[in-house]
Amino acid sequence: MKRKGIKNLIFDFGGVLINLDRQRCIENFRKLGLEKVDELLGMYSQQGIFMQHEKGLISSAQFRDSIRGQITQEVTDEQIDAAWNSFLVDIPRFKLDMLLKLREKYVVYLLSNTNEIHWKWACEHAFPYRGFRVEDYFEKMYLSYEMKMVKPAEEIFRGVLDDANVDPRETFFIDDSEANCQGAQALGISTYTVKPGEDWRPLFAEN
Repeated sequence: MKRKGIKNLIFDFGGVLINLDRQRCIENFRKLGLEKVDELLGMYSQQGIFMQHEKGLISSAQFRDSIRGQITQEVTDEQIDAAWNSFLVDIPRFKLDMLLKLREKYVVYLLSNTNEIHWKWACEHAFPYRGFRVEDYFEKMYLSYEMKMVKPAEEIFRGVLDDANVDPRETFFIDDSEANCQGAQALGISTYTVKPGEDWRPLFAEN
């Protein structure tokens, strides 16, 4: 890695580690009768009840009830969760291998705007690999719905730095949102904005 003095890595989740399919998610919610879902779901940030869920301001049960309140047909918790989880696709195995390799040299953290339903699915279906589980890839995971705040707010980055007790000058943040990277930069953290579909492994080439 070309940046000198970096000891800590902070990874985003969606778009950096896990592949996303926003259109599939929109179509599946529309099948349930949620017509205006495209106005609420963004690639980098959510709106309305989806944002409230990511901020941990409403529980998963309240989220599901809010969905039901906007549609006319009866739907189960499982149907709502399946539609919402269809936003998530998979984590390529080469990224999981790279995270394990990076842990040999750096202290690796995760910082994600996510929600309880997505995170539960990811822990059960996306991270398990070769006997490894989610806790094997990261020193600690910082999740928006648990922290009750979301990127790019300065407070969430400050919360991570304080809790992990790390120096921003020794920290490198990787996200697919320019706004999120700017939020980190405001506190002196070095950043890299991942482009859609980009293989970011060359960032950590030895030369």
